[in-house]
Amino acid sequence: MKNKKMNIVSLFTAAWLMLSTLSVSAVQLADGETAMLNMENTDINTLISTVADKTGRNFIVDPRVKGKVTIISHQAITREELYQTFLSILEVHGFAAIPGDGVIKIVPDSTAKQSSIRTATRGAPGQGDELVTRVVMVDYVNAMQLVPILRPLIPQQGHMAAFPSSNVLIVSDRADNIARIMQLIKRIDRPSNDDVEVIALQHASAAEMVRVLASLRKSNSGKGAAAQVLVADERTNSILLGGNKSERLRLRALIAHLDTSTDDGGNTQVIYLKYADAASLVPVLTGVSANLSKAGGKAKKGAAARAASNISIQADENTNSLVITAQPALMRSLQSVIRQLDIRRAQVLVEAIIAEISSTKTSELGVQFGSLDTNNTGAISSEFPGTGPGVLSLAFGTDPVTSLGGGLNIGIGNASGDGRFGVLLRAIASDDDSNLLSTPNLVMLDNEEAEIIVGQNVPFVTGSQQTTGGLANPFQTIQRQDVGLTLRVKPQINEGDALKLDITQEISSVVPDNSSVTSADIITNKRSIKTSVLVDDGEIIMLGGLISDDLTEGVSKVPVLGDIPLLGNLFRSRTTRKVKTNLVVFLHPVILKGNKSQLYTSRKYNYIRAKQLAAREDGVNLLSDDVAPILPELDKYLEIPPPYKEVSAAE
Repeated sequence: MKNKKMNIVSLFTAAWLMLSTLSVSAVQLADGETAMLNMENTDINTLISTVADKTGRNFIVDPRVKGKVTIISHQAITREELYQTFLSILEVHGFAAIPGDGVIKIVPDSTAKQSSIRTATRGAPGQGDELVTRVVMVDYVNAMQLVPILRPLIPQQGHMAAFPSSNVLIVSDRADNIARIMQLIKRIDRPSNDDVEVIALQHASAAEMVRVLASLRKSNSGKGAAAQVLVADERTNSILLGGNKSERLRLRALIAHLDTSTDDGGNTQVIYLKYADAASLVPVLTGVSANLSKAGGKAKKGAAARAASNISIQADENTNSLVITAQPALMRSLQSVIRQLDIRRAQVLVEAIIAEISSTKTSELGVQFGSLDTNNTGAISSEFPGTGPGVLSLAFGTDPVTSLGGGLNIGIGNASGDGRFGVLLRAIASDDDSNLLSTPNLVMLDNEEAEIIVGQNVPFVTGSQQTTGGLANPFQTIQRQDVGLTLRVKPQINEGDALKLDITQEISSVVPDNSSVTSADIITNKRSIKTSVLVDDGEIIMLGGLISDDLTEGVSKVPVLGDIPLLGNLFRSRTTRKVKTNLVVFLHPVILKGNKSQLYTSRKYNYIRAKQLAAREDGVNLLSDDVAPILPELDKYLEIPPPYKEVSAAE
């Protein structure tokens, strides 16, 4: 009785363990209905029984079909997906399902090809791990030559043979693997009468593919592979293949086998830039990748289209590198764009010559007179504006001498008491000459604007206040402006070493205080040029110039009396002003290629050093000549010392 109870308990426990390994019921799944399938170390016959119940299919199991299976699933599957999963499990354990008339035979893989396997067609190629036989038509190449090339891609239990009369291949294998073989044959089976073939790659890099095949050819150099020609065209990502026909066929098969896509999730690469700025390239590459993804996404659907749009381009400014995550095809396109943008940009040296010669001459001659009555209540005078202090102001002034302007002033009269009168003769001439020469130099990158400013920051009074609400609170508002030389250039190097230059050049200066022009505040001169020119490398071009010769004559006189011959000179004042200006701006642009940069740098360095040596020869007043600064010799200053020799303890 005790043993009988133990047997009942054992059977109950075994039944419970078997049921715990199955998470599907014994009811057949309807269309669209799903179920979970999880088994752990379960007998394969139990799996076959479960699949038969859920799919409604009948199975005949070969006695040699034995083993334990484990299935881990986290997602519910439909009836058809369950059957396809069942076929994959059989393949993993070395078994195959052979469909028959209302029944499916499950036999070992080694004998499956001798059974009545279904013959697949283009319209019904089979799916998943279904075991089928396919007849493949070969149009151009010899089917016999394809067998040794493609046979390694067929598992040991599969079958591949060629029928020479019809030039066809007969393949027995899983449906998915046969579909892969069909894709390879499609790429290999092409006209190859020419000596050179162009093979466009879809996934792999042409340069990397040529490197791999070249290594293989080198290892097989004793087998005639040395006669092959392999050239990578990175622009079209294609391989140029040359050589005898049989070897080209073999290499085409290898290329088709290697040219496969990687993980659909894409990959990530870090690209270090040599010359370009990583942060500046990100917007450009983002726009390019968006256009490429948009164009490629039209031919893709579902997950492939979503993967094509999942692109990330980031810049690491610390290492000046780009971190790109993209599909292999898009990654190759971006790498090609980066290679063309990441180039060493040329530099341009612009030497400007600004020459200005100006001359200003002014002369003035006039007579003034005035008289007051005995009570100083009435006056008669002949005074002319703009000709210095008036004679009456001198008569009333406490110190007439300090009130006189520059030049020659001769006065006669009574400046005190009653009945004041006076006669003033004023004669003045001024001559201002200037000869200005500026030679600013500027070095800049191609398509980069550069600016040089040499001058002073001059304050200009813009407002003042003496009192506020009857209280003394004086203040002034001042605005500072740059006065001097400004040169702003943006070069663009065109084909044939021609340069397009966008130039803004300005010269401003403060008019000296001794100028004959009167104003309320500081007067500044300004010359400005803004233009775009096209000039060849190394040529000198004149940007613009000014040549002016102005003569101004003025006469102030008393009507009628000033027109009397000779005597009229006592009743008039004459002023003459002549201004002559010559201004020319020249420009000398040079593209710094090769050692030109060092050549021009050495030339300017030696020029400044020669000027310092000349100043030292002239000497320094009250000090020794050694205090004059001087640049070191350029060759010795930049000479790199030899590395230090390590000295051992014994030495």
